[in-house]
Amino acid sequence: MDARRLFSGSVSLADLRPATVVTVGLLLVYPAVATDFFIFQIGAYSLILGTIALSLMMLGGYGGMVSLAQLTVAGFAGYLTAILGDNSVGVMGLGWPWWLTIFTAVLGAALFSAVIGAISARTEGIYTIMITLAIAVAFFFFVRQNYALYNGFTGYAGVMPPTLLGINWRDPAPFYYLSLAVAGGFFCAVLYGSRATFGLSLQAIRDNPRRMRALGYNVTLHRIVAYFLAGLIAGSAGVLMVWFNGRISPGSIGVGVVIDILVIAVVGGMRHPIGPFVGAIAFVLLENFAIDLIDRERFNTVIGLAFLLIVLFSPDGLLGLWSQMRSKIRLGKDARASAGRAERDDRHSAGSPKGTYKGT
Repeated sequence: MDARRLFSGSVSLADLRPATVVTVGLLLVYPAVATDFFIFQIGAYSLILGTIALSLMMLGGYGGMVSLAQLTVAGFAGYLTAILGDNSVGVMGLGWPWWLTIFTAVLGAALFSAVIGAISARTEGIYTIMITLAIAVAFFFFVRQNYALYNGFTGYAGVMPPTLLGINWRDPAPFYYLSLAVAGGFFCAVLYGSRATFGLSLQAIRDNPRRMRALGYNVTLHRIVAYFLAGLIAGSAGVLMVWFNGRISPGSIGVGVVIDILVIAVVGGMRHPIGPFVGAIAFVLLENFAIDLIDRERFNTVIGLAFLLIVLFSPDGLLGLWSQMRSKIRLGKDARASAGRAERDDRHSAGSPKGTYKGT
């Protein structure tokens, strides 16, 4: 198949709806009206988590492969950034140039994700979930016990983005715009790819892999490529994540936070690339402000209850609830419009003289 056809897609002007334009405008002016806390801890962090969850949405929503190893892939990129670049703990820190460090970290994460895909691509459903969860847990214990390369339980600290063009990219506003550029770029790429030949083939494989094999498609290869592309997304977010925290340790990729990425993707909605970002905003707001109402130990209980309620009332997440509300509003408007037309017709019929010829 021609590579240009494989990844060709079409994006029409119809995608630029008023709501889209307003949302983009609000995201761009957000730092001008928000405090540093909301810019950095809410805005930038939501974009980073949303980007990691976007990689899961691409695999699960379009490919039918629910991977619990996406935060692991992001963490792998974060560790490579700390090992190849600079850190303050005196372990590793090879001091590579920032551009080579980022390129190697993202590419290494994508290759790691492809290996995960090669292991799990021949499974489906609960088996994919269990295999990817096992890989995530194994990597967590490996980095916690390895001191020569990963510095064990302590991990790495003092991992900062470079200062370019006289800008400290860890300042709230610059870091927010950097995160927004990465998230927006991958959002557009996933949306474009979902309409390209490769994306349509992946969705067909999700719906009926046996028929796609009969048509001559290499189902396993398609899935591995999807894992590689998802690894590029998660790896890029992993570099931002280690810059955001300034450090990385086994706690950054623990089982609890691995499950959080699944919660974010499902709560937001797995049927559209905007869903993970909606879920990330809801999660970060709860994480930052629910602690004022409840104990920290009970936060996971609140998240679990919110997850169950949303899945119970809307399997498509918050986007599904929004779609249901829009449908009800639209049906109400249509019903009122039909009633108004019927009333006007009745008045017109009652006012028309009987026996009058209305022809021309």
